[in-house]
Amino acid sequence: MEKENRTVLGVDVGGTKIKAGRVLGKNVAQSSLSKVNRDDSEETSLSKLFKTIDEVMTDTVEAIGIGVPAVVDPDSGVVYDVQNIPSWKKVPLKELVQKQFGVPVYINNDANCFALGEKHFGKAKQFSNCVALSLGTGLGMGILINDKVYNGVLCGAGEIGMLPYKDGILEQYTGSFFFEEEYGESAKVLYQKALDNDSEALSAFREYGVHLGEAIRAILYLFAPEAIILGGSIRNAYPFFKASLQEALDSFAYQKQLENFKIETSDLVDSPILGAAALCL
Repeated sequence: MEKENRTVLGVDVGGTKIKAGRVLGKNVAQSSLSKVNRDDSEETSLSKLFKTIDEVMTDTVEAIGIGVPAVVDPDSGVVYDVQNIPSWKKVPLKELVQKQFGVPVYINNDANCFALGEKHFGKAKQFSNCVALSLGTGLGMGILINDKVYNGVLCGAGEIGMLPYKDGILEQYTGSFFFEEEYGESAKVLYQKALDNDSEALSAFREYGVHLGEAIRAILYLFAPEAIILGGSIRNAYPFFKASLQEALDSFAYQKQLENFKIETSDLVDSPILGAAALCL
């Protein structure tokens, strides 16, 4: 059966919620959501996962893809040390979900799912070598090399947010907590204020662009991609940090490399679900 005609499920295991969607072609036909708590036991959180999947499961579903913010063995489907669900230390997720629903299950970390979703459904279609950056709570990165996701060992490739930077690590300056720590308000609130031309909000995003520009320079030196796709909630504010980000690129040593380089913002709706679903395709 052609990939475009297959029905699969995409499941996003987030920090505060689990969201599942039934995907047919490029569309999320139906979705469901469950809240998760940091103090949920492994049994409780798995029960919530099964319930969420069950609400969108049909006889036509051929496979399930799951994105998890964790270290993952994509072959065995074991996830380790899920940051926002502390009870998930070592969970054979693939085996458990396959046993429950009787269809093939594919698992990867959420940043790789984002990259794969962009490759199948979004703006990465036109590029063989590109990087997908998720600008949210943290800084997630998925790497596409010759049209395929590069996982590294246990899907550990792409953890650029952990690189040393200033008095901490890059993620402290390029994730949403940068705004809360430095400006006392969320990125979402500051974005709304920036739309109203608030000077402090505009300053916040200008500073953010400087820090993100340093991350992108590092990516350019490491991978020389054709493009970087920006996703995550902070991408909406790109017009407010585009100029300061570009200033960081102006000092990039190999300007010839940048002649055809592009920065794009994702326009996918339900990107985490589509990304997880892309694991099945």
